[in-house]
Amino acid sequence: MEKLSDKLPELLIDWYRNGHRDLPWRRDRKPYHVWLSEIMLQQTRVEAVKSYYERFLRELPTVESLADCDPDRLAKLWEGLGYYSRMRNLQKAAKKIMQEHGGTFPSAFDEIRALPGIGDYTAGAIGSICFEMPTPAVDGNVLRVISRVMEDAEPVTKQTVRKEYTDRLAEVYPEGSCGDFTQALMELGATVCVPNGAPMCEMCPLQALCGAAKSGTQLQYPVKEEKKPRRKEEKTVFFLRAETLCAVKKRPEKGLLAGLWELPNVEGTLEAQQALERVEQWGIEPAELLKTAEKTHIFTHVEWKMQCYYVNCKAPAGDFAWVDQARFEQDIALPTAFRMFWEELK
Repeated sequence: MEKLSDKLPELLIDWYRNGHRDLPWRRDRKPYHVWLSEIMLQQTRVEAVKSYYERFLRELPTVESLADCDPDRLAKLWEGLGYYSRMRNLQKAAKKIMQEHGGTFPSAFDEIRALPGIGDYTAGAIGSICFEMPTPAVDGNVLRVISRVMEDAEPVTKQTVRKEYTDRLAEVYPEGSCGDFTQALMELGATVCVPNGAPMCEMCPLQALCGAAKSGTQLQYPVKEEKKPRRKEEKTVFFLRAETLCAVKKRPEKGLLAGLWELPNVEGTLEAQQALERVEQWGIEPAELLKTAEKTHIFTHVEWKMQCYYVNCKAPAGDFAWVDQARFEQDIALPTAFRMFWEELK
């Protein structure tokens, strides 16, 4: 891959400073704020993150408060954002900052990179935005921009390509404006050189430098390797109610949705009579089958097809936690896969 143009930073930074989105996490450059926003924004749309970010900081304004937060309450604050391993690593990193760095966010790149849940991209973003280090933050947006500028047909899904782009960008990072350059690249990929549909080349500050724009090949880039098909699983879910109480249980501490609350469920799809028999096997006496609902939930590598039975029970029993509405609202975080059935009932 050839060298990136030295004009790239100047063109992008001028464009960025002349007008960019007003996002809550851009109003200061505190490492805690930038870190939190970058973790939340992984695999999640900007509009969806705004309210979560502001609510999270109202309740947990410091690294110390995050480190000390009750895990169930933390999961409730994260509820609906998905990819819960991000949340668990966030708290692990906060604890490490308290224990090993005296509560002060580390400013050395290697120490930032060593925090749980922080990879090259997030470390690069924090390093450049907060500490003005020439550390590129190469995500999907940046991969798309650079692959079009360079008309590079190498699949951006390869780690070797990501590293190559990182190295080339590091060569042109402008001293004293590293943070703005990182955010300008992010902004361009999110608002102009967009992921879905045609890029808005007439608005792009890099149009004169862009190989794909010159040859009209924008939609041929970025090139990606073919994804493996998702594994499909069938589940039967139970929404068990006893007067004002609902049955929930904790998932195992390892694996998908580790340690989170869930509605009772079993593998496979049961018929109605089989489902009621399963409830009895749990030591619960069903009174009435209220309704059924079908939902599909897609994770990164697996797809769940779920059949849910809503059952009124004569009394709370079995090896479950039976919780009321107040506790649901306070600290029972149901992942979206199960929360959909709660919303269906409401």
